[in-house]
Amino acid sequence: MCNILTKTITIRDEVYKKLLKVKREDESFSKLFERLVEGMNPVENLMKLRGCVEFKDKDKMLFEINALRTERRL
Repeated sequence: MCNILTKTITIRDEVYKKLLKVKREDESFSKLFERLVEGMNPVENLMKLRGCVEFKDKDKMLFEINALRTERRL
């Protein structure tokens, strides 16, 4: 069973246009992203994305990440 969560991401207009060029006609953006990252090394992906992402509330995000990590350890 596939869990569907709605997430909002912000990308630059030029990135969106590039994604549209590689997106297949019958493909959702979720499927496109899945296809683009499939089989790639997660660390390599993060290194490529470094500097391309802007966070609105970095402190809140880091707090939530640490809370989830603590929750997993329990």
